[in-house]
Amino acid sequence: MTTGSLLAICRVHALRPTTDAVGVSAIDKRAVEGPVKVYALGLTGDVQADRRHHGGESKAVYAYSQEDADYWAAELGEPVPAGRFGENLRVAGIDASRAVVGEQWRIGTDVVLEVTCPRTPCRNFAQYMGQPKWVARFAAAGRLGTYLRVVSRGSIHAGDTVEIICRPEHGVTVADVFEGLSAEQHSRLSEAHSEGMYLSPEIRKVLRRQPAAQDAF
Repeated sequence: MTTGSLLAICRVHALRPTTDAVGVSAIDKRAVEGPVKVYALGLTGDVQADRRHHGGESKAVYAYSQEDADYWAAELGEPVPAGRFGENLRVAGIDASRAVVGEQWRIGTDVVLEVTCPRTPCRNFAQYMGQPKWVARFAAAGRLGTYLRVVSRGSIHAGDTVEIICRPEHGVTVADVFEGLSAEQHSRLSEAHSEGMYLSPEIRKVLRRQPAAQDAF
């Protein structure tokens, strides 16, 4: 199985004002020192201001790959430090943007996380980045990262090994879900779910649509 590393663990640094109904965003995350505990709703000490879109058990943790951050650093002409995109985990050697739905990652010795659904860029992200047409650019690049749920709790440290310990045979990735499932992908994911595989509410919502009508949720 694929093995990578955990470069940084990020938690909210400060709440940022927004123009939406919530009024604040917890997207401003920064790398922290020392061990961090992981529980069912995410990292101890972190905040998810808008739980309707960015939190809950199926979106407890958001991971982003260093390889994708390097791409954006070149595009933007500036560094993209850990946490810049609101991620909790910055990983290397693991392709978070093309992780298979249901894939499981072991981080360190105790923590197991499971890939649930892609990140959908929103206007608060665009406001925070201050880049022209940011939502469209981020989506078009397909370097979205992934949300994960917590299967096994514990503590993690920057520098821990990240090991993919399980990868479902259906092969449908979070990128496939965001881009729109083909009829074959829809069938494979539906079959896996019917055989008992956990799917997040977000993915179940996608499966309730006909494949031809798929779009980003």
